[in-house]
Amino acid sequence: METTVGKIGEVALIETLRKQLPQGRDVRVGVGDDCAVVKCPGKTDDLVLKSDPVTEGRHFLKGEKPRRIGHKAVGRVFSDFAAMGATPRWLLVNLVLTPATPVKTVQGIYRGMVSLAKRYGCAIIGGDTSQGNEMAVHVFGVGTVPRGKARRRSGAAIGDGVYVTGTLGGSIRGKHLDFEPRVKEGAFLRTWANATIDISDGLASELRHIATESRMVIEVESPTLPLSKGCTVASALYDGEDFELLFTVPRQRRARFESAWNKAFPSVPCTRIGTVAGRGKGGKGIVLVDGDELKGKGFEHF
Repeated sequence: METTVGKIGEVALIETLRKQLPQGRDVRVGVGDDCAVVKCPGKTDDLVLKSDPVTEGRHFLKGEKPRRIGHKAVGRVFSDFAAMGATPRWLLVNLVLTPATPVKTVQGIYRGMVSLAKRYGCAIIGGDTSQGNEMAVHVFGVGTVPRGKARRRSGAAIGDGVYVTGTLGGSIRGKHLDFEPRVKEGAFLRTWANATIDISDGLASELRHIATESRMVIEVESPTLPLSKGCTVASALYDGEDFELLFTVPRQRRARFESAWNKAFPSVPCTRIGTVAGRGKGGKGIVLVDGDELKGKGFEHF
């Protein structure tokens, strides 16, 4: 029987494709992180590259306010930039539209995109349009990060504290359309964090990514999770689209980090939820929640 993407799942599909993609000499970070990072000859910054789709029926429902769709389309890319510690610079936008799409809907989507892009000094400079059976907005972004300073998923070390920003589990109540990407916070973390990822597919999935890429055991205590009002631990672990940051900070720097964070971002909670406890058995990452190995997955598209 033929193997399909539905059978192997999104994570396995990405890993299959990663194995067959060559890496150029100017590539610092390729497939497998929140963004790609490439060297920029003669410059003090590296370029950070990211693309992300927002599709009707999957990322938003038919009839959603256009401005919220645009905000989410750009915000998803900015959230990945934040995970790498990058500054957004330029965006290209590809639109897939049905012929019956009202022009005012498209204008509303762009108002949402432009509003968020302007807030972070980023320009929308082009793109393309295509006809399709459902609406989709594909955003390709270019950012910059000081040379060699991009944060990755693979840097966690034994003794690191594990932290999250904001609260978790609120996406189902609308946060997934109205979130504020943690761009400034991500740049701040370049100085402090060993490993960083944004929480787009659920805390369970992102914990597993850091543990796997770093080949570490991460221990989490569920009572420490900062839950959004009315949400459960299961929502925080598995719902996805919180668009907060998950990161690790070295043990000897935790107290200074927490003090510096509270001064820099007094209105953005930052909560320690666990510890990087040791090396993974057999070179594999392991996540423990309340002492039990985490079995459930976060969100996958297939």
